[in-house]
Amino acid sequence: MAPKKAVKKESHLVSLADEDAVKEILVGTVLNLWEVVNDLTRLRPSKKDRYRVTIFGSARVPKGSWVFEEVKRLARTLSDMGCDIVTGGGPGLMQAANEGASEAGKAGLRRSMGIRIDLPFEQDANPFVEQAFTHRTFFTRLHQFVLMSDAFVVVPGGIGTALETLMVWQLLQVRHLDDRTPLILIGKMYSRLVDWAREHMLNPQFPLANPEDMKIPVCVNTADEAITVIRRHYAAWRKAQRRNKADVLPGR
Repeated sequence: MAPKKAVKKESHLVSLADEDAVKEILVGTVLNLWEVVNDLTRLRPSKKDRYRVTIFGSARVPKGSWVFEEVKRLARTLSDMGCDIVTGGGPGLMQAANEGASEAGKAGLRRSMGIRIDLPFEQDANPFVEQAFTHRTFFTRLHQFVLMSDAFVVVPGGIGTALETLMVWQLLQVRHLDDRTPLILIGKMYSRLVDWAREHMLNPQFPLANPEDMKIPVCVNTADEAITVIRRHYAAWRKAQRRNKADVLPGR
């Protein structure tokens, strides 16, 4: 019986001089990391003890302006209701919201958070943020907003605020967020944005969206109208929390 020829095993080691092989390993590794991240973000807590409202808005609105004061009142009222306030953690209307939360009457119960982005300007969180998170990319930062929030309120803002608004709108459209999650847009600039979308995306010649997609954002004119919408959703959330708690009591 003839002896078997030895099979030469290929080495798992890759020389750094082999640029194509190195590139292939790096690309594969990055893609695998994204798979891990995607799997982890599918996890959700069985129950949530806090109701969190994210307020998106401009960093450029000066303190003392009527818009600043109105956003501060909005956040203070929501915080008094028992809501946590989440912002981008920067100046302007983000600071107004965090400051309003800090003025709420329920000391010890209120929480004010800021999710920052690492930029060469606007580096520090505003002084009213109680818990700060910092991201290096807008992608991961936006993802944290989505994971943390039970409702979204949008106040006047620029391109960054528009990006945040449209992302949440799109996630609600494709049901990657619970379709009962409020997306509340305050002011004429947003009602005109929705009007623009309705006019151009529902063109019967070549529709680019469905009519029900235009009903996802709730456009209001005042902070008080936004508070009414949040109050209703918060009450339903609390009712569901009490029901879930009762379901896990011993003997049930």
